[in-house]
Amino acid sequence: MPWIHLHVSNQGYVKACCVANITLGNINQQSLDNIWNGVEIEKLRRKFSIGEFDKRCAQCINLEATGGTSIRQETFNKFSDIDVLNPPKAPIYFDIRFSNVCNFRCRTCWHGASSKWFNDAKKLGRNVSSKSIIKNVDDFNEFIDKTGAALLNSKEIYFAGGEPLVTEEHYQLLEYLIQNKATKMLLRYNTNFSVLTFKNYDVLELWKKFERVEILASIDGYGALGEYIRKDMSWETFKSNRLKINGLSNITFKIAPTISVYNLYHLPDLYKKCLELKMISPLDFYINILERPNHFNIQIFPQATKIKISREFEAFYSWLEENHIPTQIKYQFQECIDYMNGEDQSKYWSKFIQETEILDELRDEKL
Repeated sequence: MPWIHLHVSNQGYVKACCVANITLGNINQQSLDNIWNGVEIEKLRRKFSIGEFDKRCAQCINLEATGGTSIRQETFNKFSDIDVLNPPKAPIYFDIRFSNVCNFRCRTCWHGASSKWFNDAKKLGRNVSSKSIIKNVDDFNEFIDKTGAALLNSKEIYFAGGEPLVTEEHYQLLEYLIQNKATKMLLRYNTNFSVLTFKNYDVLELWKKFERVEILASIDGYGALGEYIRKDMSWETFKSNRLKINGLSNITFKIAPTISVYNLYHLPDLYKKCLELKMISPLDFYINILERPNHFNIQIFPQATKIKISREFEAFYSWLEENHIPTQIKYQFQECIDYMNGEDQSKYWSKFIQETEILDELRDEKL
């Protein structure tokens, strides 16, 4: 990652990745060259080049140790052709979060990643700013001046949020790439896929200009459960939007649930429903195991519940086999079970109950 990747995070801080809290600089205050060839990133490269562990990378290491697949592994596999002895002169893999602008307030999220969370967070005394919207990139044109040349030569641009499809700078960047005939890179999205038009922009028309677009649709359940976890989601709208990309051969669509206490038990149902509705082909499922906050981590289940969930998954595996589903899907689901059983964090169970009751009362809902 330090040889290929640039992650723009909260308030413009550039991080080594979206997981580890390793700050390399600030895109609002420094040039790209200053960050990419700076003291902090060179320290990290030297450390990694001799195989030295950095304790700030513990999240990936812990996830791997307990059976999960980490971003570290995923990125290494995707960019395995990169020679770190002769690395790119500029980042080729961008992860850009322009702001916290979002139209959802998901249960497992927070104000720092969702402007819609602001009112709830304020009532709870958990807002991280006095304003709902927190900008990460102060000035889009200045950002382009600094990073434009690298963006035009990138291999992948990953958009997350906030919610990229309601973020104006995201559309401005797509138009910049199209105007400069830089449309061969992979555009990859983590999106709630709730809107396909924003202001005067039609994202489908813009996507048609690019060779490859991958949508990771972040839903955690279908119907009432999905709407409960990802507050402000409409399951019917989601289904309708999925139909609108049928026939666009440059777009791949995957369901990408965040695995938490709220949805693990029902994960097989989500997979079956998406197959039934022909939203996905059998391999189009991308699991993201939540680690923080601790009280939503699936390792907090009491032991008896872990046993029950494991048995449910065993029955699901039989269904997969009967329906000739590729074994890679079973491995993804088993990763969740292995991770769940990898550690006993049941001390946080009462905190989960408490947090759920607080939000249920605030939102007039009931789990």
